[in-house]
Amino acid sequence: MEIKIREVVSKDYTEVVFLWNDVLGVRTVTDENFRVTMEQMIRAGNYKTFVALLANHVVGFISIVHALAVGSANGYLHITGLAVHNNFQRHKVGTELLRYTENYAKDSGISSIILCTGMKRTDAHAFYEHNGYDKDSYCFDKIIKID
Repeated sequence: MEIKIREVVSKDYTEVVFLWNDVLGVRTVTDENFRVTMEQMIRAGNYKTFVALLANHVVGFISIVHALAVGSANGYLHITGLAVHNNFQRHKVGTELLRYTENYAKDSGISSIILCTGMKRTDAHAFYEHNGYDKDSYCFDKIIKID
């Protein structure tokens, strides 16, 4: 089957939410907060989410943001999420999503892509390295309690 990749549309949201929760284990994503966030991201203009389709069913997605950085002429793309349905992993869907994003970066004059992944997600690490991504830094995060 041929993998088709296109920008996400509202009818895809439920399937993308399923992938956030099921594949990435992010249990806080709901249809409602996803829709609200997508609306904000579309208004901001520097975010993109692409979906991978097989037989018109969403089987994967990649979310990116074009960020600016001092010393970088055109900034970089930050992959903020990538997931492929468990039944379609190891079928080139993730690789196709990465290639699509890399071509998007090239067409946009962006020469760098970064991403973070969990320390224990060793299968994901191997996947990214297999696709030419270098492990060159640590990502740190801190939850700020909002009263």
